[in-house]
Amino acid sequence: MNELPTKKSAGDVAREVGRAVVSLVPAAGGPLQVVFENFFASPLEKRKEAWLQQLADVVKEVEGRVAELTPEKLAQNEAFVTVAMQASQIALRNHQQAKLEALRNAVLNAALPNPPQEDEQMIFLRLIDQLTPWHLKVLSVLDDPVQWMARHGVANLGWGAGGPSAVLEHCLPDLRGQREIYDQIVRDLQSEGLLGQGQFLHVTMTGGGMVGSRTTDRGKRFIRFITSP
Repeated sequence: MNELPTKKSAGDVAREVGRAVVSLVPAAGGPLQVVFENFFASPLEKRKEAWLQQLADVVKEVEGRVAELTPEKLAQNEAFVTVAMQASQIALRNHQQAKLEALRNAVLNAALPNPPQEDEQMIFLRLIDQLTPWHLKVLSVLDDPVQWMARHGVANLGWGAGGPSAVLEHCLPDLRGQREIYDQIVRDLQSEGLLGQGQFLHVTMTGGGMVGSRTTDRGKRFIRFITSP
């Protein structure tokens, strides 16, 4: 008697989709292959397995949010597969948790309804790759300092007057006294169109101005793309 094929669970299918995407990431070849296998193969496999699990979790979460977005349909969505592949390549060469979380959220938001335009998604993935975790933190603080403090349990000092730099150093203590570093971070974010132009950090203003949002519309879209919905 022939056995009926076992029906795969959504989790099984999700994991297969993730494995298929990761398998498309190019591997080293030629002389590099020997060096790669001797020194990096094991760590890379760990990263690959961890990211594979992230992709599988994303696919399951998408189906949980939107029932008709099954793993099979996602696997046929060319735009989603492109984002997942690009994010996978970036993930395998990174270890910083903030960037890996941003990549995971980017894949999730690319799969859900009403994602950013396809070209902008590619730009945003490039930014995740190029920017440091400090860039992402500074951008998040300057988007809405009041909400950021509330989310992270940081006291709002209710400043009467001063510069936004005082708020930034209060929210991110590791940057205190590091003006040269965070000034450069802000210039980088401005050059990518994520923050408004001008040297606002050290300009004295009212308390309301100190905690005002400094992100552009593009910056806000980027933050939404890399944040869990």
